[in-house]
Amino acid sequence: MLKEKLARYIQTEEEIVLFKEEKDYITKHQLSELPIIEKEPEVRFTEAYIERCDKETENMIRNESSSFLTQPLVYFYKHKNEFVYLESQWFDLVNVDAVSLELDDVFGTYDVMLGLKLQKKYGQKIRDFLEKELQGEKAKYDLIFNQQDGLWDLNFALNSLDGFDENMSIGEGFHLIYRFLFRLMEAMEEE
Repeated sequence: MLKEKLARYIQTEEEIVLFKEEKDYITKHQLSELPIIEKEPEVRFTEAYIERCDKETENMIRNESSSFLTQPLVYFYKHKNEFVYLESQWFDLVNVDAVSLELDDVFGTYDVMLGLKLQKKYGQKIRDFLEKELQGEKAKYDLIFNQQDGLWDLNFALNSLDGFDENMSIGEGFHLIYRFLFRLMEAMEEE
């Protein structure tokens, strides 16, 4: 999974410029002897496709640039009828097409929704990882295999991730989600 994707990526590069997660992984698995230049995490999603959408209709309200990600996470308290949909090449690395983020009106948590491209046989390993990694009283999740799409529909509260802070920006929230998904993919590779 990660190993193959990162190995292909670094073979095409003369100079390796990656983020901390990928750099640490490449170093740990000795995938390259080339020095790796570490990018600042704030630029991970500068090329992302971002939509603000209406929760009720799922219609797009507006396409946003990456500067929208500097908004504080509490933006969702003022815009409870919205969710943010984000596509990025980085999510492809962790077997996810896109991630949606919204405020749950009932529980007041920041809900993360995504489709995980893993075979059905990984179900128990995914559950074991979620049980171990999601923390606190809000550490609930929904995981259902969608036969039609061949994806795992995964929903969980951003609040239950280690490092969560309600004062973070929306972009920092997406970084936290990415790091979590990266660790999940690492766990799926372990025997």
